Parts: sequence; structure tokens; C-alpha cells
Amino acid sequence: MNSPASITWPEADGPRSARWRSEASVPPPRRVIVADDRTTADSAYRLASEGTALLWNGDFQNARQLLQAVTRRLERKPRKQGDSPLDAFNLHRQAQSQRARTLGMILVPLDAEYAIPLRRAPDVRQACIETYGPPTGEPSVVSLREVLGLIGAHEWRKKGVEIPALGERIHPFYGVFSPVRGEYVDLVARAPLPSLNKAFDVGTGTGVLSALLAKRGVKEIIATDQDPRALACARENITRLGYGQQVDVIEANLFPEGRAPLVVCNPPWLPARPASPIEYAIFDPESRMLLGFLDGLAGHLSPGGEGWLIMSDFAEHLGLRTRGWLLEAIEKAGLTVVGRDDIRPRHPKSTDETDALHAARSAEMTTLWRVKAR
Repeated sequence: MNSPASITWPEADGPRSARWRSEASVPPPRRVIVADDRTTADSAYRLASEGTALLWNGDFQNARQLLQAVTRRLERKPRKQGDSPLDAFNLHRQAQSQRARTLGMILVPLDAEYAIPLRRAPDVRQACIETYGPPTGEPSVVSLREVLGLIGAHEWRKKGVEIPALGERIHPFYGVFSPVRGEYVDLVARAPLPSLNKAFDVGTGTGVLSALLAKRGVKEIIATDQDPRALACARENITRLGYGQQVDVIEANLFPEGRAPLVVCNPPWLPARPASPIEYAIFDPESRMLLGFLDGLAGHLSPGGEGWLIMSDFAEHLGLRTRGWLLEAIEKAGLTVVGRDDIRPRHPKSTDETDALHAARSAEMTTLWRVKAR
């Protein structure tokens, strides 16, 4: 096992070091200075843009204000315009990556119990335990942006996401794709069930689709995932909702053993390389999960059974793949399309004309493809 990364910074009595934490797998900054309430936003922006990290040693709320000020300066930078949707997507990702690097340069300390030893700092101990696991007994350093993300994720986990089709709330964990875009859930809620006996939910995430199938009366559901957080999240949601007798959540690479008359999958929708482990919920490099599902589906369907593939065509509007490519992949896998249901997105960005990817978002459609083995 590799030793945890460490970060070093100068102090008056000599260099100090601590464990470096980054859920995005960002390496520790090479240049670090100590900053406090006297540090101006212009100075912080310049240093962060040049790759120098600022370890905060002042009031926590002032650090938040400084981060907001640096964010405003980044937003004032003129955007490059792409000549095509694919250019716009690549430029958008470059800008997002640069933004994340710059904003990630404002750092805060955590003590051995995950408390932030700064004035007016919130209690983040439970949020850290939910993400990092039990305290390791050593101080650490983390980006303020990540800390704010942990706080937000902790609140979502407590509050949950209302799922109208389920009539209940789903509580997402940090790093597990949250079902805030409910249109794909609505598709599963209204599709005609081929059987009530058994179903597989491949890549279950929060367990929302398994819970919905259980609510619709499917007697036995096997939900799979490879991510430990997703497995824990799905199990907790299924138990809380009272579907533990119907749903079994297991660790598996795509399919469980055996066959079922219904196999459901909602893979990541964009065939691009994730910039961090958390992005694997959104980006499917080289469409590996999508192709793995299609290629293995026929071997896991009962005779006459259906596979439900839930996909947005956002990637098609971005020029990342074509509809013809998807239909050919379905055919090559020995499958045939027997039905489809489309739904328009309802999220705010779909109507935000200032969004860099507005042209693609405004045309987006999410589809439930019903396929059978030929």
C-alpha cells in the first residue's frame, strides 16, 4: 500500500508537514505559503493562478469570502468560443479544469480528529468521517473547496433528494451520483414491466432504480456496483425504504450471476476521460461501461426478457458519438430495439442561454431503450 501523500510549508520555526487529502486525487501543491486575514483577493488570485497554494491561518469565514472573491475574478476572464459543439465541450472542460486547479489552491488545516483549528470554523467532523473514514490520528491539509463540498454532501445526505415517482427521499453519499435529474427515474416508473418476478439493476449508485422497481412490485432485485461508497449508499437507502427483503445489493463488475427477465442500466452518459475518480459517475471513458453492458446483456436475459438502457443523447449533440454508433453497438451485441420512450430534461441548465454548452443542452433528450436478444 502506498503511503499517504504529504504537504510541506514554511513556518517561522522551520518547515512543517502534514498529510495531504484530495478526493479528486490532485497531487499536493509544490509551493505553499501561509496566508491570513491580511491576504488580499488580488494577491490570492495571482498566487493561485501561478500555482502557489495558500494555507489559511486566519478566520474561516474570511477564507470563504476570499474563495468567493477569487471565483469572481475567474468568472470575469473572457471565455474562448468553440467553432463546433465538440470544440465548445473541450474548451469548457479545459476551463473547468483550470478553475478547479486555481480554486483548489486555498487550503485549510484539519487536526487529528478532523476539526478545523480556525476561528469561526464549522464543525466538519461528521462530514469528514462520511468521506474519509474514521480519523487516522494525524493532522492533515485539504483544499477549502473540497471542505465546502464535504459540507454540501453531508447536508444532502441528511436531507435527501425528493423522488416524486418513488414518493420518498433518496439520500446520496459523497461521490455517488445524486438522482437530482429525475427524468430518467420517471422513464423507469412508466415503462411497462416485462415481469414482476426478477430484475437486475446494473450500476445501482444510490439504489434509486432498485427501490422504484421494488415499489412497482418486482419480487426480487439484484443491484450491483463496484464502488464501495455506492454499495454502502444503496444498502442504506434500500434498508431505510423498507425494501431489504426484495433488493439484494452486491459488489459485481456489471452483471450478477444468472439471468433475469429485466435488466436495467443507467451508465455514465459521456464517453470522455474523467479528470478525477468522482467524475466516473458522469464520464465513461471509451464507452467501456456502455459497451460492457450491451455486450453482456444477451447472456443475462431470460428467454423473452428485456434490457432497459437509459441514455441521454447529450453526447451526440456534443459530437462525442453518433446515434448510428449506438444503434450499431446494439446490433453487434446481438440485440434488437423493441421500444423506446423519450423525455426532455428539466434541469435549469437546459434553459440557461449563458451556459457554454447551451446549444447541446437545449436539444438533449433522455431515452429508455427497450432491447431484447435476437
